[in-house]
Amino acid sequence: MLEKERTILSMVILGIDPGYAITGYGVLDYRANHFTCLDYGVISTKPALPFEKRLLKIADDLTELIEKWRPSAMAVEELFFSRNTTTAIGAAQGRGVAVLSGARAGLPVYEYTPMQVKLAVSGYGRADKHQIQQMVRVLLGLPGVPKPDDAADALAVAICHAHSGNRAEALARGGYQ
Repeated sequence: MLEKERTILSMVILGIDPGYAITGYGVLDYRANHFTCLDYGVISTKPALPFEKRLLKIADDLTELIEKWRPSAMAVEELFFSRNTTTAIGAAQGRGVAVLSGARAGLPVYEYTPMQVKLAVSGYGRADKHQIQQMVRVLLGLPGVPKPDDAADALAVAICHAHSGNRAEALARGGYQ
């Protein structure tokens, strides 16, 4: 009797930690409950650039990342600000550009609160930044904590998506390869 060949489902996830000065990104391949870190980094914009040019740079760079990695889904962290409204508005506009970039590429875009990300990565919704960064390092089998912090945060958002129930929805949409 021949054994049927088993297909291993894989999903490439683009995680985004949005901002307008710095947007973190992380690209993971999630296959058979195992992560492979494909890429991570930040999109930085110069303060001297007019604001609309900063947003355009974020959009252009995200479009390049999407074309390069062909993710199955985009996961974006929701913003939480309690103090500086001016910063919050700018960051929200950067977040909007990220969501629009994913939608324009035809990606399903999922959004997670900071507490959901912390819970999915560390098992504790009030974990501190250092705990999250260490868990990202451990879960991805990296030799060190990803730098800068925005990149580590974006990887955490991608891990959150992989650990969420939204995987089933992505599978139903044909999001797995």
